[in-house]
Amino acid sequence: MVIKVDTTTYSFLVSGLAGLSTLIGCIFLFVKNKDKRILIGSLGFASGVMLSVSLTDLLPSSFQLLQSYYYVFPSIILCTIFFVVGVLFSMLIDKYLPDIETVSDIHGKKLYRVGLISMLAIVLHNIPEGIATFMTTNQNVSLGLTLALAIALHNIPEGISISVPIYYATGSKLRAFFYTLVSGLSEPLGALLAFLFLSPFMNDFIMGLLLSIIAGIMTHIACYELFPTSLSYQHKKISYLFFGIGALVMILNHVFFA
Repeated sequence: MVIKVDTTTYSFLVSGLAGLSTLIGCIFLFVKNKDKRILIGSLGFASGVMLSVSLTDLLPSSFQLLQSYYYVFPSIILCTIFFVVGVLFSMLIDKYLPDIETVSDIHGKKLYRVGLISMLAIVLHNIPEGIATFMTTNQNVSLGLTLALAIALHNIPEGISISVPIYYATGSKLRAFFYTLVSGLSEPLGALLAFLFLSPFMNDFIMGLLLSIIAGIMTHIACYELFPTSLSYQHKKISYLFFGIGALVMILNHVFFA
């Protein structure tokens, strides 16, 4: 017996699987030897991914969407303004995020904050991704699957950027897994919001502004949280190497799956 699945169900399924691929980033939680080089490389890799995604994917996509409404120069100005808004928003989160009293070690507190801030940024990133995946799959299943694969590939290092700092700060696999799961579930949440509320109102202009804001948030996290924390462990060669690998992986992902 062949069970027929409608396009809406496919769209939810594809969005959910793309989001939950974030959990693959928890793989380092099960490495028995807590070698600091894993942490250093993971932070460097995740920062390279975030910066690359922001500059080679989110900002160009934002510019293209805004160009359907404005000429080149106004589109660049809008991208820049809302990119800065994203950076400032991320700085405010960093400034007003309370200290974690359950972690006594100063370096541990820094790692915990990096994990939390990464989670908040990725949640904001995943919600519009979920909207885009749902709406694309609803119109074209084949195109939606291609988009979901590309999203899944860059969700894995995003999962690393959440789970590894929190695990090394607290020693709790469960806590690290939980925060990563919350991030992953934000993608199907975006799909649900698209299905229930946003489809009639979402347009290229709003998505363009949103993508610029998210690019600003993720750039700030990569440059002022993840990478500096990686460098603070004084194994700079590992930090720079994995930063470059992370950036290269996402550039290749963009080339082959765009």
